[in-house]
Amino acid sequence: MYSVLAWRNIWRNKRRSLITILSITFAVLLACAMRSMQLGSYDRMIENSVRFYMGYIQIHKDGYWNDKVIDNSFHYDSVKLNQVTEIKGVQTYVPRLESFALASYKNQTKGSLIMGVDPRRENDLTRVKEKLVEGSYLTSDDEGVLVSKGLAEYLNATVGDTLVLLGQGYHGANAAGLFPIKGIVRFAMPEQNNQMIYMSLAKAQWFYAADQLITSAALLIDDADEAPRIVREIKKSFSSEDFEVMDWKELVPDLIQSIELDSISGKIMLMILYVVIGFGMFGTYLMMTAERQYEFGVMLAVGMKRLRLQTIILLEITMMTAVGVLVGITISLPLLTYFHFNPIYFSQDAAKAIENFGVEAVYAFSLDPTIFTNQAYAIFIMAIILAGYPVWSIYKMNPVESMRA
Repeated sequence: MYSVLAWRNIWRNKRRSLITILSITFAVLLACAMRSMQLGSYDRMIENSVRFYMGYIQIHKDGYWNDKVIDNSFHYDSVKLNQVTEIKGVQTYVPRLESFALASYKNQTKGSLIMGVDPRRENDLTRVKEKLVEGSYLTSDDEGVLVSKGLAEYLNATVGDTLVLLGQGYHGANAAGLFPIKGIVRFAMPEQNNQMIYMSLAKAQWFYAADQLITSAALLIDDADEAPRIVREIKKSFSSEDFEVMDWKELVPDLIQSIELDSISGKIMLMILYVVIGFGMFGTYLMMTAERQYEFGVMLAVGMKRLRLQTIILLEITMMTAVGVLVGITISLPLLTYFHFNPIYFSQDAAKAIENFGVEAVYAFSLDPTIFTNQAYAIFIMAIILAGYPVWSIYKMNPVESMRA
């Protein structure tokens, strides 16, 4: 009965009720969009740094992470690494031989990161083949290399040109060779896009005189949240002190810290938004209470108990909040879904300015369910707290004075 009365009361004054509902709808829509953009940016940064480069878990020789030189490589034991893939949650491993070299074409020279990879396994993890913008992908016994787009532009080189690579190989051996450019790949992260060169693992081992050696094995897993458990199980297999197993949070601690710091500032901005929204909602409740003074006075005068009237008002506010929240989520969900699959990329000039900070120039959006549920909880809690004003007004109300007003 109370619910029926509350629902009818809402629509007795459509203008007032619609103002309240629309203010809540706008609040939910704005809060969801703001949080979705923030979490989407974090997901994109983690994916670019972890999924498309580091891997969620890495196995390497103890000491390699602090001193990333080719001398800290280890023997490529495919049998032992295949045992790792038997652990629940591990899809595959990706062997790599990484080192630096000078890349030169005609009069241009630049320091580059050389990545010797198994082309098939590497594509399973980082999807390098999808980033190919020109030329063709590597094969396991390829003589050519893939060059990142930014590096190719710096060297003024293109597919079919031949790079000169100079570096230092395993245990001080000379590393020099001519490598035709087979393809050009474009990476989202500026750091990768400006220095990466891919070659087949066999060719990299030959180039660095590191026969049957790799510097790391990156793992592709089903769920990033399962990384700590998988690391513990891998450490049982690689129990020797010669190896180190690290999950993605240990691999990119600077990124995690920057995300946590930015998340705090984002939450502060969200709280400020809630304060602004709260004042808007409070204004509608204030207007509702002022406009219905005579109505409340009459109802109390004819014998309605204050508690029942307070309950009806509380139900009205709860119902309007529920409608506003549902409408806000209904509008924001398809909108954010569209932008999740179609991120907003910056224009060229703005993109260059942003990429100078080492960040991908894109607005990405997340569809994490907590985005919608958390905003709903926050708005509901705020609505209930603000409902204290009309409830308190009814408690203090003098029916005779209210009817005179």
